[in-house]
This record gives sequence, structure tokens and C-alpha cells, in this order.
Amino acid sequence: MEGGMGLSLDRDFRRINELIDYLTKTSNSDFPNLLQLQRNLQSPFFDSIRNVYEYVYQQNIKNFGEEASPEILVNAAAKSTVAVFSAAEGAAHPRLIELPKTDQGLGFNVMGGKEQNSPIYISHVIPGNLLLRKEIKNIFLGGVADLHGSLRRGDQLISINGVGSVKLVIRFTPKLLEEIERRFEEQRRRAEHQHSPPFGRSFH
Repeated sequence: MEGGMGLSLDRDFRRINELIDYLTKTSNSDFPNLLQLQRNLQSPFFDSIRNVYEYVYQQNIKNFGEEASPEILVNAAAKSTVAVFSAAEGAAHPRLIELPKTDQGLGFNVMGGKEQNSPIYISHVIPGNLLLRKEIKNIFLGGVADLHGSLRRGDQLISINGVGSVKLVIRFTPKLLEEIERRFEEQRRRAEHQHSPPFGRSFH
């Protein structure tokens, strides 16, 4: 499944589906378990699992370094993926949301990502322009996300794709968003302190 230190499962799953198709079409026997496996592999939920696994695997390469063996990377990615999908806080299990694309955008903004060394979260749902940067922080009233009603502040953005519409795989993690906001505020204050002039403060 690995190509060098990277990982791409698309080819492997395509091959599995081809083999199942071939076996079911050329055999006189029924294979209900194989057909069920194929349906599972082609489901949106499994696709979200694969996306999370590949993302975690790539992050593990950065965390462990090039000296890490493929076995270590695979085991760590598998455990992390299971932890994500078995989270029990509120509606923390990943879910798929599909939003239509409009001229007004999707109606939310995000925070997090590489700059804050954190996952991407919805921070606000708002009526406004397309803002797909980091974490879903605000949901804008009257916007597509607000009218859809399935997106909440604190949802973690796991994956996003789509052409005619935008498909979001998310899970509800408000406490993690609060921690990211606290960390971001601390970084902002440190940056302001570092760039403040050495003289000019008033001490009375």
C-alpha cells in the first residue's frame, strides 16, 4: 500500500473492487459477504475513514521522521483513526454533510491548521463569502450552512471534496475548538509582546 514513505489506498481499493467484480461475474456461486464488503468499501462513510487514515499517516511521517519504519507508521495511523471514529463526546462520530455551491458561498469560516498546529474546525457559521481555510468557527445567519442546519460551531472538518456541491466530513468537538482558540489567543499575545517597542510603556 505504500509508495515510498507516502500512502495512497485508491489503487488498492480499485483492485479489490475489480477482483470482487470478476469473481462474482465468472463464478456460479453467490458471494453475499463479498458483495457486502464491496458496498462497504464504496460507501461515503468508508471513504471518510480512508481520508482520515491517509491524513493521519502523512502527519505521522512528519512526527516520527523519515527513519520510522512502515510498520510503525501503519500501526500508529490505524490506532489514531480508530480513536477519531470511536470518540464518544456528543455527536462526535464523523458524519457527511453536503452543501450546495452558490454565489453567496457556503456561509461559514474556519480556524486551525498548520499555523496553529491543530486540526481544522468550524468556528462560525455566517451569511457571507466562501471561507474554507482552517477550522469551522462561525456559522453565518442566512447563509447556506445556516439554512442547511446541520453544521455547528465546534465541528471538526475532516475532509472536503465535491464539484457541483461541497461534501464535508465532520465531527462535533466543541471542547477541542475552545482549546484551539485559547492557544491561538496565547500565540497572538506573544506575537504582540515580541513586536511591541522596548520603550514607551508608562509606569505610574
